[in-house]
Amino acid sequence: MALRGKLWHCFLDEASGFAMYARFYSVKVDLKKLRPMILKRIENRAKEYPISSMIPVAQDVLKARSLLIQGVSTLMNVFPVMACKFCPEVYIGEQGHLIQTCYGYKRRSKNQVHEWISGSLNDILVPVETFHLQKMFQDVIKHHQRFDFDRVPAVFELCLQAGADLDEENLSSSSWKSESTFSGVHGTKSLSPDELKFVATGTLRAWEVLRSGIRRLLLVYPAKVCKYCSEVHVGPSGHKARLCGVFKYESWRGAHFWKKADVDDLVPPKIVWRQRPQDPPVLVNEGRDFYGHAPAVVDLCTKAGAIAPARYHSMMKVQGLPGPTGVKS
Repeated sequence: MALRGKLWHCFLDEASGFAMYARFYSVKVDLKKLRPMILKRIENRAKEYPISSMIPVAQDVLKARSLLIQGVSTLMNVFPVMACKFCPEVYIGEQGHLIQTCYGYKRRSKNQVHEWISGSLNDILVPVETFHLQKMFQDVIKHHQRFDFDRVPAVFELCLQAGADLDEENLSSSSWKSESTFSGVHGTKSLSPDELKFVATGTLRAWEVLRSGIRRLLLVYPAKVCKYCSEVHVGPSGHKARLCGVFKYESWRGAHFWKKADVDDLVPPKIVWRQRPQDPPVLVNEGRDFYGHAPAVVDLCTKAGAIAPARYHSMMKVQGLPGPTGVKS
């Protein structure tokens, strides 16, 4: 369509009586002609990555992740972790709480008491995987190509795109699964309280370094998360694998709706109920308004003697009132 001009309106200045005319134009753009230029700009942009100043950050994130998994695995040999059989709820203690927050399998029931079983490392450090790209700026992954790409931890993929040096051991598929990589330190049961506190302090420090490093990397390197599910994609644009089940009429073959990812999308904090010294031995449903929360890693480390950072204190309700002491039969 030819260039069109339209006179929109006339602004009259009452003081001077001067009429100002504004003319606006609308142009139909031929995207086919612009495509080579867009592709050229994307190719030139790819030459700017990885950013050299962010490579040490990516290396620190990988080291912190390794120490975090090792530390959590060690502490779990001393402090039992309970997981609900029918929902993602987790509790750190000898026995689970009696708070009625279970919504059952596929959310078929609400406000039920949890059925507790022994938890695993993945209940504390929730695994988040993504497609492994050959390069950051590559063609978008189509639905039929979803099996042509490996699935790796999102933190690994982010650090790899940031220029971290991953050796063959780190890139092996066995090391992607946190449970198969670390089983904790042997002889943990015989560790003294001071040694446990040392392990917990180092683990909590690794948790903070991991999250702060990922936050810095996400300021430079793009990552996407689905608006309706937990799918994560590290790259400038999301993939087109139809794996989102948010729409009933599309069953499980729905397309993702991508938005900018945050630290919690790559490293879920897994918030748990926290038992304070002033709370009863078993947390009951009547006291749910009194009890505090904490990320599972923070709660586990504080139980071993580590000091939680001040920013978690309001969530943990450290100085809050104790809840009811009665226990349901």
